[in-house]
Amino acid sequence: MAEESAQHVKRSEVGIAWIYASYNNTIIHITDLSGAETIARVSGGMIAKADRDKPSPWAAMQAAARAAKIALEKGVKVVHVKVKAPGGYGPKTPGPGAGPAIRALVRAGLIVDRVEDVTPLPTDSIRKPGGRRGRRV
Repeated sequence: MAEESAQHVKRSEVGIAWIYASYNNTIIHITDLSGAETIARVSGGMIAKADRDKPSPWAAMQAAARAAKIALEKGVKVVHVKVKAPGGYGPKTPGPGAGPAIRALVRAGLIVDRVEDVTPLPTDSIRKPGGRRGRRV
């Protein structure tokens, strides 16, 4: 009864969990290893009814648990987690749902192999939209 480790797993049993965590919503998107085929995609907005609850850690945990359940049913056992914040001219730090979402993936039964930050960072500064005086409302 040898326990399966992350190194002795078939290629079809490995996926990528993309977690996009902004301050408005959290999206968990599980794909195959190439990233081309979607296995599961759940967002905080699909869980929470009120707009203020979409970015909450609770909604992120529920979304991650639901995505993990779908992925486990389709045969994915190991995931590489890639966390992304809005980046660019937006905030470079992930929203409040990123940490709880990773924790929920582990609790649901998926093996998390690695966690990586894939936030798009500009090498030079890029100009924020709105012009010199900002967006006039």
